Amino acid sequence: MRQRLWADHFLVPSAARKQGADVLITTGFVPLRKCLPVAMLVFSLQHLDPQNKVGFARGLYRKWIMKHSWPKADLVITNSKFAASQILNVYPGFRSRLVQSYEGLQHEQFNPVAAASESARLQEQFNLSPGYFLWISNFYPYKQPELLLKAYALLPHDFRSRHPLVMSGGSWENELENCKRLTRDLGIEANVQFLGWIADEWLAPLYRHALAFVLASREETFGRSVIESMACGTPCIVNDIPIMREVTQGHATVVDFRNFPRVAGALQEMAHNPKLREQLKTGGLVRAADFTFEKFASERIVAISNFLSAQRAS
Repeated sequence: MRQRLWADHFLVPSAARKQGADVLITTGFVPLRKCLPVAMLVFSLQHLDPQNKVGFARGLYRKWIMKHSWPKADLVITNSKFAASQILNVYPGFRSRLVQSYEGLQHEQFNPVAAASESARLQEQFNLSPGYFLWISNFYPYKQPELLLKAYALLPHDFRSRHPLVMSGGSWENELENCKRLTRDLGIEANVQFLGWIADEWLAPLYRHALAFVLASREETFGRSVIESMACGTPCIVNDIPIMREVTQGHATVVDFRNFPRVAGALQEMAHNPKLREQLKTGGLVRAADFTFEKFASERIVAISNFLSAQRAS
C-alpha cells in the first residue's frame, strides 16, 4: 500500500508529464505532487458513514485526501445525479467544474440472448437450474446481505426449495462468513448457495437464468449490477434508496429491505406474477439501452477536452 500511494502521489504524475500528457485522470484524489491538470473521478463517499466499515486507516486517508487534495481538482466527474448531489453537499464550490456522466455497459456481453447450451452449462458448473434469486456483489456491510437473508427466511420451505437464493462475491471483514453463519442460524442453509468469486464469463448466464436479481444496498452511487441484470432481461428487486429510483426509473420492484415481510412478499410476487416479470423485463431492457460505453466515453472525453480548450484559451 505504501508503494502504491507513493506512486499515485509522486511517481505517476511526474512520469505522465514527462511523456507529454495534457491531463491526469484519477479516481478519488489529486496527487500531492500535482504536475498536470487533474480530472478526478468520484464514485463514492462511503467512508463518511461509519456504518460502512471501510477500515480505520482507509477512512482516515480518504478523509484527509478529501480535505487537502480534492479542492485542487480542475474537473470532477461522477456517475449519477445522486452522487453529484452528495459531492456538492460536501463541496458546493465544485458546481462549476462538476460533470455527471452515467456508467457504460457492454451490451455485447449483457443481453437477453442465451446460448442453446447455457442452462446446461450452469447446471454442470454450479448445479443450478433456472428460477433462483440472484445476488452478485462483494459482501460489504453497506450491501446489507443479512437483510435479504432474514427476509428470505420468512418464505415457506417449499417456496425456498423451488427458488433458492444464489449469492456470488468475495468477503470483506468476515462479512461472507457471518452470512454463512446466519443461514445456519435461520435454518435456510440448504436453500442458499454461496458461489464465491466467479469468472466474468458466468455473469451474464447467471443473470439470464435468474427469476430475479436482488440488491439490498443502503448506499450506491450507481449500481452497475442492476443495469447488467436489466440488460439481460432479468427483473430486479432493489432497496428503496434514491439512486435505485434514479437508475431503474420505475422498471424494478422497489422495497424497503428493513421491512422483512414486505421483502418476502416482493420475492413471492415476483415468482407468482408472470405479468409483472414480463413488464419489468420489457421496461428494464429499454432502460438498460440508455447506458452504453460509446455515450460514456463521448461525454467524459468531451468534458475533458472542453476543459483543456478553455484552459489553453485563458
